[in-house]
Amino acid sequence: MGQASTSSFVPLCSFISVRTLSSSNNRLSFLRFNLPFRPSMASHIVGYPRMGPKRELKFALESFWDGKSSAEDLQKVAADLRTSIWKQMADAGIKHIPSNTFSYYDQVLDTTAMLGAVPERYGWNGGEIGFDTYFSMARGNSSVPAMEMTKWFDTNYHYIVPELGPNVNFSYASHKAVNEFKEAKALGIETVPVIVGPVSYLLLSKPAKGVEKSFSLLSLIDKILPIYKEVVTELKEAGATWIQFDEPTLVLDLDSHHLQAFTHAYSELESTVSGLKVLIETYFSDVPAEAYKTLTSLKGVAGFGFDLVRGTKTLDLVNAGFPSGKYLFAGVVDGRNIWANDLVVSLNTLKSLEDKVGKGNIVVSTSCSLLHTAVDLTNETKLDKEIKSWLAFAAQKVQEVNALAKALSGERDEAFFFSNAAAHSSRKFSPRVTNENVQKAAASLKGSDHRRATNVSARLDSQQRKLGLPVLPTTTIGSFPQTMDLRRVRREFKAKKISEDDYVKSIKEEINKVVKLQEELDIDVLVHGEPERNDMVEYFGEQLSGFAFTVNGWVQSYGSRCVKPPIIYGDVSRPKAMTVFWSSMAQSMTKRPMKGMLTGPVTILNWSFVRNDQPRSETCYQIALAIKDEVEDLERAGITVIQIDEAALREGLPLRKSEQASYLEWAVHSFRITNCSVEDTTQIHTHMCYSNFNDIIHSIINMDADVITIENSRSDEKLLSVFREGVKYGAGIGPGVYDIHSPRIPSTEEIADRINKMLAVLETNILWVNPDCGLKTRKYTEVKPALSNMVAAAKLLRTQLARAK
Repeated sequence: MGQASTSSFVPLCSFISVRTLSSSNNRLSFLRFNLPFRPSMASHIVGYPRMGPKRELKFALESFWDGKSSAEDLQKVAADLRTSIWKQMADAGIKHIPSNTFSYYDQVLDTTAMLGAVPERYGWNGGEIGFDTYFSMARGNSSVPAMEMTKWFDTNYHYIVPELGPNVNFSYASHKAVNEFKEAKALGIETVPVIVGPVSYLLLSKPAKGVEKSFSLLSLIDKILPIYKEVVTELKEAGATWIQFDEPTLVLDLDSHHLQAFTHAYSELESTVSGLKVLIETYFSDVPAEAYKTLTSLKGVAGFGFDLVRGTKTLDLVNAGFPSGKYLFAGVVDGRNIWANDLVVSLNTLKSLEDKVGKGNIVVSTSCSLLHTAVDLTNETKLDKEIKSWLAFAAQKVQEVNALAKALSGERDEAFFFSNAAAHSSRKFSPRVTNENVQKAAASLKGSDHRRATNVSARLDSQQRKLGLPVLPTTTIGSFPQTMDLRRVRREFKAKKISEDDYVKSIKEEINKVVKLQEELDIDVLVHGEPERNDMVEYFGEQLSGFAFTVNGWVQSYGSRCVKPPIIYGDVSRPKAMTVFWSSMAQSMTKRPMKGMLTGPVTILNWSFVRNDQPRSETCYQIALAIKDEVEDLERAGITVIQIDEAALREGLPLRKSEQASYLEWAVHSFRITNCSVEDTTQIHTHMCYSNFNDIIHSIINMDADVITIENSRSDEKLLSVFREGVKYGAGIGPGVYDIHSPRIPSTEEIADRINKMLAVLETNILWVNPDCGLKTRKYTEVKPALSNMVAAAKLLRTQLARAK
């Protein structure tokens, strides 16, 4: 793993003893006693971003992984970030400040470490889990692959999926939650420790390899509860007064068996949590009526947290009945978007709830963790002033929560409320938000399903006659490694430190290098490597109207990987061609097919901060029309293979089944709009990654793409099961043959084995061979041998298939 400067055992939270407790008495006294005194109103933050306002944790992690810094260096950065976050919330007057929401990689992985649920392949022999084991589970190492990673509900955050079975020996193996509580307490800050709840942890897990798929994960509840009891006991001994269990699965469609698990778990914990106030936090959607009834009846629970932004129907349930004497943590400040809260509307909601719940029993909160929004708007010095006034990042949302809590207690800050009202008025009436031509074009889409005229089987025949590809054609997903030099060139061009001619020359050289490498590797359908692109969404947003951009608006996607979502504030259109110049240049360098690379409308939508003043479907249709213009320009320029990535299609799927059909209808329709007018000989690809697609496979088929490449290897080839179960797929398909998010290089034999598994359920003439995802985050020293082995495996299988004939 390249961690040259660390010992084999470094506890995840050992730095508290190294740094905090050994700090000088003067520094501790300053931190403990010189925090400005402000009365704490009934306010709460569900969680906070970990990366830091300038991605400090990202750079510290990557330096550590590369062996350029020590474990102590990494832990110092982490401790400084935690201190800064806690102090910021204390200064703002937040009463219930969360701890243990910091993570070196992922909060679910932290819970796996806490429970000692380490898969055998990582060779962990017990004791406190250290960085080597922890990061091996997250990223894999030279000998074993990483654990599966998948989307966290309907967000762009990814969690590490626990692998469980009847023979897992759970043990208390990470004291991180307790250590971080003590760390904050040593700074004079009382916090609410946050832990993923026991039932949600199990429901978000999967049966380990070799365990029957029908294995009941909830059967493990009595095996993990003793560890939860140990953690709770230690937190009580350390002086905790509140503890927060995140149970977000309560917003899903759960059956009575699932709901009974919550009743059982918290009944078992009741005596242990005695003397503590327990908060059960839910988020991302409404809590269904039966789940609400179960939740509010749980024993030993003092408070219930609800998302009242995405879960407005929960308000009806609260109004119909709320347990007497309990606390309602009202999530009225949006934790998933960047628009300033409408304080007057939120305050009215809170007052209405107070009438039902009782004065003093309302706690103002965020709708979910602020992990899913950008960190601090004050760092955006280049953002348009008017648009900036419409926004609130995590730091500003903390202020909004405090302002609402004060107003609810009768201490309304009139200046703050006035400024907020002015910003909302400015946004509502700004002429830059509306484009009548765009709205008319989007409205005219109704009445057609925008399907290509010829069926996919006939199109594939036409395309094969033109492209002449071999059996099991090889390709990659789009991006190639982005070196420090390449990033520097883009940065200097943006800062106008180099001329456009010099920039084009540098990018052309990089494209040529990537093209030549692919030809040397004998890949069949090439990509240009996307050296001109910073991010697959931001790159397009920068060239579309209706978008705004930040400098430091980073949001964690997984591990150290951060994205900087564009802000869609107005109607969307395409002023001019966006990719034709680079794609045409790349095609001129080779006789092999060169893919034109686009990001699809649904992914642009789901990976942006989207305007909340019109339905998301309307914005998606506007983006689809812009991408359609680009597809047609690429085809006119002679590009015969065009990939329209929809990596985030499933991400936007509503959590409740009753709402999913409507979303899939307009999302799939938006994709078809982009390519409905191309010739039969133009091959349309799409790509999807890191989600469970089996339950929406028919919608994927309905997209009517010619070829789909899709993540498969990291999820234990879960995708293939849908074809084993009889789903017929007639278009081209490339389930990923190796995981690009791990530095591990798969062998030719391993990849050939994967392809053989695919051939057992898919027709030879539709199967493509490709990695799971783009190669942007990998190094060339990893990419070259991995792709070489991939091509060798495809050739080996071609030879075997030819002999079989």
